[in-house]
Amino acid sequence: MATKYKAPSVKKAFQILKLISGANRGLGITELANNLEMSKGTVHGIISALEDSGAIMRDPVTKKYTLGVTLFELGKLAYSQIDLKDLARPVMEELMERTEESVYIGVMNGDHITILDIVESSHDLKITSPKGTAIPLFAGATGKVVLASMEKSQALNIIRRNGLPRFTEHTITDPERYLEEVESAKKRGYATDYEEYISGVRAIASPIRGWKPLISAIWVVGFKTSLDDHKMEDLIPATKEAAEEISRRIEEQPTN
Repeated sequence: MATKYKAPSVKKAFQILKLISGANRGLGITELANNLEMSKGTVHGIISALEDSGAIMRDPVTKKYTLGVTLFELGKLAYSQIDLKDLARPVMEELMERTEESVYIGVMNGDHITILDIVESSHDLKITSPKGTAIPLFAGATGKVVLASMEKSQALNIIRRNGLPRFTEHTITDPERYLEEVESAKKRGYATDYEEYISGVRAIASPIRGWKPLISAIWVVGFKTSLDDHKMEDLIPATKEAAEEISRRIEEQPTN
């Protein structure tokens, strides 16, 4: 008779994930330890491993943990019945047809943004990245709208903690100026990228709302040669409308 292999750490990890997924807010190490009758040391060790894998993520301000994007890539999350990709895909396809540029959706995952889906441009020469690709948190327009979806104090804390990397000669590396861009994105509902992340590439991004607790966005990316100033202006309302339509579809989903 085969002996069943026991892995206490794995069981404890799932206990932690289950408790976090059932909470309406983030949970701290002390709360987790008390609820699960584990030592803080044990919880801290497991939490560190889960955070490294992207299974959970910590709010830099409250220090509390929520489920991470990695679990979305593995399957259905306990705290959400919404499949963002299925809801967004028709809207993304329509936006690509309208703009003829590559369209992405992604979510904030720790200190980067994970691409969940892409509809590639109809051009022979186009911008593309595989689903699951991680891009820097401060990547052009996308980073601005992601940070704009947070409280100003939280965004400032992330900027101060990480610093602003220089990707191109057009990258904004001054914290005050970058924060102004973030605040502008919050007011306008979109952000632009004029070769700030990749030389010769421009983008427009807009936040997707309603998919709590994750911060998500949709963005359109193209080469400067096809995205001239006039087309960039046309992209703004198109991208905002797409984000609003996806947000509406999310809000219309049943909650149970």
